[in-house]
Amino acid sequence: MSFDTLFHPAVATWFARSFAKPTPAQAQAWPAIHAGRHVLVAAPTGSGKTLAAFLAAIDGLVRQGLEGRLADATQVVYVSPLKALSNDIQRNLEAPLAGIREAPATPRRASASACAAGRPTSS
Repeated sequence: MSFDTLFHPAVATWFARSFAKPTPAQAQAWPAIHAGRHVLVAAPTGSGKTLAAFLAAIDGLVRQGLEGRLADATQVVYVSPLKALSNDIQRNLEAPLAGIREAPATPRRASASACAAGRPTSS
């Protein structure tokens, strides 16, 4: 399954503009995550593990929001060491959401705080 078929066009567009290609960890994790399997990504620091998980979750929320079926409920729980939390949120949540908002394939925009809470809102 190719990267372009795994993700919503807006998500795929953001990733393609931001990175040359998926890391090996991401390339192996995304098809399994997309298939709904439980996934444990074991790879060195800086290999894209956190983005692999975040982008898959963001993609699901984007799709649900655009299809009008996003529940007002917690769907994603992220556990991170406190020392890494700020960097993880900025690099793997806020930056992708900002880029996805700008992607031409996104008909509606979602706020980072609403998406983080599981509730994309139009702006």
